[in-house]
Amino acid sequence: MIGRLKGTLVHKQPPWLMIDVGGVGYELEAPMSTFYDLPEVGREVTLFTHHAVKEDAVALYGFFHEVERRLFRDVQKVTGIGAKIALAILSGASVDEFARLVQAGDVTALTRIPGIGKKTAERIVVELRDRAADFTGSGALISGNRNLPVDPVSEASVALQALGYKPAEIARMVKEAAAGDSAEDIIRKALKSMLRSG
Repeated sequence: MIGRLKGTLVHKQPPWLMIDVGGVGYELEAPMSTFYDLPEVGREVTLFTHHAVKEDAVALYGFFHEVERRLFRDVQKVTGIGAKIALAILSGASVDEFARLVQAGDVTALTRIPGIGKKTAERIVVELRDRAADFTGSGALISGNRNLPVDPVSEASVALQALGYKPAEIARMVKEAAAGDSAEDIIRKALKSMLRSG
């Protein structure tokens, strides 16, 4: 099992990033909550990892905070939730916000996350409500780290598409998010507006 990686960040394009560790490039998939905290390309970074081995694939997932990895693992214990939806959950809400929604039994808000229907949201509430308190207390998961891409709106749109949103939803989300300093800002605002819209 690979539990942690420390090396140089050589590439980042949501949801993928690559870390060079002693000359070996590790490709990882990560939620937007991790991308918000990543340093600039070329800088050193340490990530907690989840190494998944299946019959037809091997995947490595990266997380800036251990609490994100714990939620990623715990939420997949819910019937019908795999890695893709777990990443969407971490991209659409902070760990504290997700815990709050689960504790409050807010099925409607949970269904706004791509891949989560009403039945899955209800299962999440039933199966994770007792453990939701364990997710909280993680502190602020979003830092002020910012890079200025050439076209932040396009970068945000590509990332939202990779998270499972449809083109029409993306156009509306990005428009409602308004201009931000970076793609991360636009994505953050878009996901928050989607989660809270009714």
